[in-house]
Amino acid sequence: MARVDRRRTEPPVIPLRDANPTKRFPVVTLALIAANVAVFLLWQPSFGTQLEQQTFYFCHAEIPWEVSHQENLAHGGLDARAALDADLGPGAGVDVQTLVQVECPDKSWWLAIFVAMFLHGGWFHIAGNMLFLWIFGNNVEDRLGYVVYPLFYVLGGLAASGLQLAFAPDSTIPNLGASGAIGGILGAYIVLFPHARVLTLIIFFFITVVEIPAGVVLAIWFVLQLFSGVGQLGADVGGGVAYWAHVGGFAFGAVVAWLFYRRRGGPGPTEYGVAQEPFER
Repeated sequence: MARVDRRRTEPPVIPLRDANPTKRFPVVTLALIAANVAVFLLWQPSFGTQLEQQTFYFCHAEIPWEVSHQENLAHGGLDARAALDADLGPGAGVDVQTLVQVECPDKSWWLAIFVAMFLHGGWFHIAGNMLFLWIFGNNVEDRLGYVVYPLFYVLGGLAASGLQLAFAPDSTIPNLGASGAIGGILGAYIVLFPHARVLTLIIFFFITVVEIPAGVVLAIWFVLQLFSGVGQLGADVGGGVAYWAHVGGFAFGAVVAWLFYRRRGGPGPTEYGVAQEPFER
């Protein structure tokens, strides 16, 4: 079996922390991190066999074919088998369909869209996502507020899923990860705090740590996702990274922040965007 998860690629720049103080304690951001970690450690078979993990993904993660056909694989009949064969190889359709008919015959395809936002494909996957969520999420939460921020987070995840679905509606590869929703946060951050200084690890023929404006760090991240997504078009992809989910989430966050929050009152670049003191977070 194979899967597509929303893991980050290994970018040449890795943010470590930002110099962007907040006025509110990041309750929602910490709650989201705690929820993701709890799901990974307490619900997912993270310490199980590969078969157990793959079975879990097919039973609980979002699968584009199920969404576009509004039917789960267990009840998808011959069409589902053919799609599975196309993605996983001849004969895989019967095997996978039989498995899900036994393990999760009543899977809700629409609920899986939301559940998938809290699932991760491995230790590096969740560690990278939670690092990005902590560094950039607390400031976006501070600007949007406790009520709007979680709604914005979920809608960002839905936008990410929607764009990925548009490019691969018949894929039977499970999609999972918080990266799409976090992409929405990154999109909002680059609009709201483009001048914030980010302590960044650079890996490019050499390794060093420097302060870089958030606009540069996040622009590099976005361009990498966009070019990688374009590179996947027309390719036979049986697993890996759902780049278009990243792009969709980022675009959603940037557009919403630009339309509704960029020109509102609040701390400007001097207070929020430029470090006045050493990193303290």
